[in-house]
Parts: sequence; C-alpha cells; structure tokens
Amino acid sequence: MQSLEITVIISTYNQPEWLSKVLFGYECQSIKNFQVIVADDGSTEDTKELVLKFSKRVSYPLKHIWHEDQGFRKTVILNKAITVADSDYLLFTDGDCIPRKDFIETHLRMRKLGCFLSGGYFKLPKDISELISEQHIKNQECFDAKWLISKGLKSSFKLNKLTADGWKERFLNFSTPTKATWDGMNVSGWKKDVLLVNGFDERMQYGGEDREIGERLFNLGIKAKQIRYSAICVHLYHERGYVHPEMITRNKAIRKVTKRDQVIRTPFGIEKD
Repeated sequence: MQSLEITVIISTYNQPEWLSKVLFGYECQSIKNFQVIVADDGSTEDTKELVLKFSKRVSYPLKHIWHEDQGFRKTVILNKAITVADSDYLLFTDGDCIPRKDFIETHLRMRKLGCFLSGGYFKLPKDISELISEQHIKNQECFDAKWLISKGLKSSFKLNKLTADGWKERFLNFSTPTKATWDGMNVSGWKKDVLLVNGFDERMQYGGEDREIGERLFNLGIKAKQIRYSAICVHLYHERGYVHPEMITRNKAIRKVTKRDQVIRTPFGIEKD
C-alpha cells in the first residue's frame, strides 16, 4: 500500500450542508494519495451521519474525530486530529471552504522543508453559496469568475485569486500586502514541526486562535511562504459567531507572551506539561 502524502484536517461545527460540499470538493482533487480527517468541535448527530455517508461514497480515507460540545474548543479537537494523522505533511482548512481541484496538488508542489504554506480564500455571498451543487463543484464552475459574475457576484480585484496563473500568480503572491501567517482556513506544514511546538495552545478561544501556533513556528525558525493566489478555495457564507470581548483580550495576552518570550513549545498543547 502506498503511504499517504498528505492529511487534510477540516474543522467543523454544525454546518453539515456546507461540509457536504467541501467533502465532495476533495473527491474532485487531481491528487488522490491523501486522507481527510473531520475535526468536529461538538456538532450534533447530523454531522456524524453525513461523514459516515460520505465515507462510503468517496475514494479517499475519511475519519471523523468528535468531542462533546462544551463551548468553543476548536484547538482541542485539532490537536486530537493531529495525533491520528497518518502522513508527514498536514493541510488545515475549514468545513465551509470548498477546494479547487488543484488545491492539494498545489500545497504538495509548493511545500518546502523549514516552511509552512499560507494560503487565502475567496469569500462568496449567501445566495451563491446556497446555489452551488455537486455538479458545479465537479465541473469547477464555482471557481470560474465568469460563472460567479453571471450569478450576481460583483467584479473586484479579489477575483484575481481565481484567475491568476503563471507570472501574474507569482507576482501577486510576492507583492500582496497581506502577511503570510498561519490561517486555519488554508495552511499546510510538516507534522514534525507542528509536534515540535506541541500543536495548538488549547487556552486559545475564538478570534485569532490559529495565528498563535504560527508565531511559535516562527520562534522555532520556520518560515512562512505566501501562496494566497496559488492554493484556491471558495469560502461559503456564514454569519460571524458572537465573540466575547474577554476572549479576544485573553487571546491577545497569550500571543503577546508568545512573541515577547519567544515561546516555541506551549505547555497547553498536545502533551500537557
């Protein structure tokens, strides 16, 4: 049996309709040697049933890692998913981000030792998000700028994420003012590096919770490579979850210490110190 090249870890919470589109998006990938782990932060039975149904119809290995809903514990379930990943390379994304057919291929092609890859996403409005069917994903229409505009999307510079290739793609990756950071919707890195920093800090709550692990990887000496215009996924619409100001304050305090003290290994991660 051929060893898996990459594990895709998809975080989700009670979005089975969106997750079904995302899981089908991985069935359409140009690269087939991967597994998917759904890291489920306490969804109801609907999500479990959906993943079970998809596990019987997709060609890739599909696992469902779940824990009880006790509030926002995304970092906890992501750490559990990391420990059961069967490959040396990990790709993290969300259950509302449909991958273009070359999404995994691009992450594998651009990966580099001593680096993690920082991608972006193209956000869709509610009406187009609901309109997208499996057929639209299979024939890749939902990544086609002309098709999206025909469905009412307003034209903007951001469409370059869907259309740029060759020299333009490379130029936009180089020139974008957006910093290459660890953003959980589209980021990949080596499992050994993630384990060296002890995974995600489980004290982190909603709001920048992904960025902190990237900051510890920087402290380890790992670089971030910008692939914002290369690895493409479309972000389905959802309401922004209510964020308590104290969550943001606490997250900022943790990140401040990480930067100030050059913290590499969190004691609040996969292994508890």
